[in-house]
Amino acid sequence: MIHLSRRAALVGLGALPAAPALAQQRTIKALLGWPPGGSSDIVARTYAERLRAPLNANVLVENRPGAGGRIALEAAKAAPADGSLYIQTPASMLTIYPHLYKSLRYDALVDFVPVTTVCAFPFAFTVRADHPAKTLAEFIAWGKGQQQIAWASPSPGTMPHFMGVGFARETGLPMNHVPYRGGAPVMTDVLAGVITAGMNVLSEPTPFHLGGQMRILAVSAPQRIPRLPEVPTFAELGFPALTKQEWFGVLLPAGTPAGVVQPLHAALAAASRTTEVQEVLTKLGSAPEIMEPAAFVERIRSERESWGPIVAASGFKPEEG
Repeated sequence: MIHLSRRAALVGLGALPAAPALAQQRTIKALLGWPPGGSSDIVARTYAERLRAPLNANVLVENRPGAGGRIALEAAKAAPADGSLYIQTPASMLTIYPHLYKSLRYDALVDFVPVTTVCAFPFAFTVRADHPAKTLAEFIAWGKGQQQIAWASPSPGTMPHFMGVGFARETGLPMNHVPYRGGAPVMTDVLAGVITAGMNVLSEPTPFHLGGQMRILAVSAPQRIPRLPEVPTFAELGFPALTKQEWFGVLLPAGTPAGVVQPLHAALAAASRTTEVQEVLTKLGSAPEIMEPAAFVERIRSERESWGPIVAASGFKPEEG
C-alpha cells in the first residue's frame, strides 16, 4: 500500500481537470454609465442574466455613473480587449455627444468594436386631447397662425430636445423650447395646458393617450407601434428625417478579436428572443433590436452625421466637465 503525504496529495489534486462548477468562475463585467434602477440598468441586468449560460461566465453589471455616461465610456475604452468587459450605452453618448463636447475623449468608431443594439425607444409628439388639432397636419396648419408655440422636452441637450428642434426645422413652425427636469413634469404641464406640446419617450404619454386625456400626433419609430395602431409615424406623414430612436447598444474595447465579438453577439441575439427579455422591454415601452456588427457601425456613423445640423441649429451649449 502506497502512502502519500498530505502535500503530495494536494499537488496531485491540482493536476486534475477542474470541476464544471469551478470552470464557470470567469467573470465578465457589463459596464453601465447610469445608476441602478433606471431603464438602462433594467435592460442591462435583464440581458446579463441570460448571457451567463451561453458565454459560460458570470456576467455582472457594474454601474459607473457620471458626466452623462462619459466616465463609463472612457473606462471601457481603456479596458483590456479580451472580452472581460463590455459596455451598454444609449445612442446619444455616441451620436449626439460628438456635436456637444469639444473635449470628448472617445470615438465610438475608433475606440470601440460595436457589437449590436439590444433595444430601441421611439419618441412621441403630443398635445392635450382638447387641442383643436386632431392630426399632425392639422397641428402644422394651426401652428402657422401662431406667433410662438411653447413645447417641452424632459431635459436640455437630450434626444427629445433635438427631436423637437428637428421638427421645428422640418415644418417651419415657431417652436419655443421649454426644458424640463424629467418626463413626468412635461406630461403634467401638457395635461394642464401650461405647455402646448411635448416630445417624450413614447412610454410616458401612452397611458394618457389610451385614457383619452392626451393625443399622440406622431411617433418617431420606423413603423407603427402595435399597441397604438392608430398613431402614424413621422415618416408616413412626410417627415422621414424624424425617424429617430434612442437605442441601447453594446460595444467592446477596440482590438477585441472576432472570436470574442461573435459569441457575445450570438448570446445577445438569443437572449433577445426569450419571453423574459421581451416582456421586460414591452413594459418599458421598447422592443428587442439586434443588428449585425457591420450594420451597427454604419448606423452609428450615419446617425452621428445626421444629428450634426440639428444640434447646431438648436444653439445648445453644454457645460464642459
